[in-house]
Amino acid sequence: MPTLAAPSPTATPPVTTPPKKPFIRRHLLDHSQRIRHTVQIAFLALNAWLGLQFYLWVRYFETDGRSHYFSRPAGVEGWLPIAGLMNLKYFLVTHRVSAIHPAAMFLLVVFLLASFLLKKSFCSWLCPVGTASEYIWHLGQQLFHRSLILPRWLDIPLRSLKYLLLAFFVYVVATLSADGLQQFLLAPFGIIADVKMLNFFRHMSLIGIAVILTLVLLSLMIQNVWCRFLCPYGALMGLVSLLSPVKIRRDPAACIDCSKCNKACPSHLPIAQLVTIRSAECTGCLSCIAICPAENALNFALPPRQTPNLRLAADIPPAVQALAISNIRWHNRTLQPRTVVIVLAILFFGLITVARATHHWQTNLPRSTYQQLVPHADDYNH
Repeated sequence: MPTLAAPSPTATPPVTTPPKKPFIRRHLLDHSQRIRHTVQIAFLALNAWLGLQFYLWVRYFETDGRSHYFSRPAGVEGWLPIAGLMNLKYFLVTHRVSAIHPAAMFLLVVFLLASFLLKKSFCSWLCPVGTASEYIWHLGQQLFHRSLILPRWLDIPLRSLKYLLLAFFVYVVATLSADGLQQFLLAPFGIIADVKMLNFFRHMSLIGIAVILTLVLLSLMIQNVWCRFLCPYGALMGLVSLLSPVKIRRDPAACIDCSKCNKACPSHLPIAQLVTIRSAECTGCLSCIAICPAENALNFALPPRQTPNLRLAADIPPAVQALAISNIRWHNRTLQPRTVVIVLAILFFGLITVARATHHWQTNLPRSTYQQLVPHADDYNH
């Protein structure tokens, strides 16, 4: 009688684990955040001084010349991004620099160039509002010991708000002719737009106070609320930064997949899952690089060189081989924090020097004009 053979057990494929990467600990301490915070505080102090000087200039006209006269600081026009955008379009169309708020255009160009060369570095290195937002969040960390991270389905639509605001302002400027731009800037509202900006904070309405307090409270719990969701200026810098050849770059061969960079990123980008960070949300703050423990795993850099085909002796440890190859790939391709500071300083002081040398920095209007307009700034509307 034939017998039935027992079925052979199904063969289980062997479980293979990827070879463990050699961990090469960074041999130098990272000072990027200390350097960045120093630049932030210095630029914040500069803006505070400009604001005080501008306030004293305004008070001279509000008191009919009874207070001490301070010259008007042209740098305050950095707070007039719409005027800068208008003047930039006027210059591109007519090849002439507007006589009203020319510094706004030069400062806008500085920040655009910084974004093109160094990602959205204006937001994380220079912007006073960004600095205040960052430190308010740090205060919230100390108070609550945690942050509120929005779900992706809510975070992405909220981020689109700043691009919608940018589109609105770009549309308004784009639809104006060169003559229309000049007429707007030469009107009383355009001339004293900086004074009206100051008066907004000096004579803030209850609605304005409520909005500011809401943003502060949200910033305590959610990292960079204004910058991530509402700032059209940052949206413009982010779009320009997409063209930057310098980006945060991850070397998969050196990365140990600890994902510390993901947790450190203020924009919540998935750095550990990417090779090149191309997002317009990347501010070039270098927080991810600062927390990374592995040598050359993350760099703020140009594209790396091709992996060299080296023939090394068999007795050289794998970690040493990996380090040698990594150093060759990234040699002269990375930007150190001090290099970022030097490039920002060259752009900032270089273009200001050019503007001063060509007499296109100050808004040169007679005192009588300001005496007529400044005390009645709140009466003018566009």
